[in-house]
Amino acid sequence: MYRHLLVPLDDSPLSVETVNQAVKLARALNAKVTFFHAQSDYGASSIGALERVMSPALFNEHVAGEARAILAKAEVVARAAGVPYDSAAITSDRPHEAILTTAASLSCDLIFIASHGRRGIQGLMLGSETQKVLQHTTIPVLVSAVESNLPRAGFLAPLAIIADEHRSLAAVLHGFEFLVREARDHGSTPSFPLLMAMLHYIKAFPETLHHPKEDAYLFFKLRARTGAFDAILDELERHHVESHVFIDELELSIRAYEADPSGGLERFAFAAERFATSQMAHMALESTLVIPGARKVLTDEDWAEIGAAFSSNGDPRFSADNDEEFRQLFARIMNLAPNSMLDAAQRSAD
Repeated sequence: MYRHLLVPLDDSPLSVETVNQAVKLARALNAKVTFFHAQSDYGASSIGALERVMSPALFNEHVAGEARAILAKAEVVARAAGVPYDSAAITSDRPHEAILTTAASLSCDLIFIASHGRRGIQGLMLGSETQKVLQHTTIPVLVSAVESNLPRAGFLAPLAIIADEHRSLAAVLHGFEFLVREARDHGSTPSFPLLMAMLHYIKAFPETLHHPKEDAYLFFKLRARTGAFDAILDELERHHVESHVFIDELELSIRAYEADPSGGLERFAFAAERFATSQMAHMALESTLVIPGARKVLTDEDWAEIGAAFSSNGDPRFSADNDEEFRQLFARIMNLAPNSMLDAAQRSAD
């Protein structure tokens, strides 16, 4: 049976469901997964060539790209499921060749790839790179049915976005916990620019974008359909209020730690661990109780409205540019993070 799955990912919402399915299969097979992303060669583009001369710092940021961010979010799922994993990224403008080369070099015995189909399972519609992989592979390929290939797909897109946002936050929370451990175990002082970038992300993303959308759309719709979850929703909304206090203390602790690296660790450690624990418990409550309940009682019209809000920030309270801003910020955090932080996440799953 298959022991090592290669799971190619892009930055589309469909990758969220692909990761879920691949991890479930790997867990059932007691197999390892390697998440893979082929990143285009920005330096070879005309814009990249000009930017290299005009703005080297910006060029370096764009060259780093989003590979580590895409892979880090997938790793959160495997880590939570207890599935051993690794990640790989290659710069290539021919993704299918990069997929096949990587699968062979890592001795993968199955490529698990999304169909990107939209016609239903009878008329499976393959993405161009999936089709090329199938044409040239000598390794078995499992094509995963996603989006409207699955029954009642109305809730899949909004739930994919919510899950992706949770994974982004979980990856940053794991980073805080790792930096605390490194400081305690090895006496290392963390990068304060990295800590401030992480702080800005969690301060702006959950508080300004994600939590208000949950309250205004997902929780509101669920309350309107049934009172069975009111107590849970009350608790989750209390968490949203409580997180303001935790984040303020986290910010103060980081600034105090930077001012006094020798004496500020424990205050920072307490604030970071308290916030991470509260947020992980919050997301677990949503994923185990609220989301399954919503899938049962919300209508397609409800999901369409929730999906529009989460995908395009349709409510005027939310900036239309926020999603891209947070996406770029998350990529920057992952690119600033030391390799040891991501390596530690991998070792914890092995």
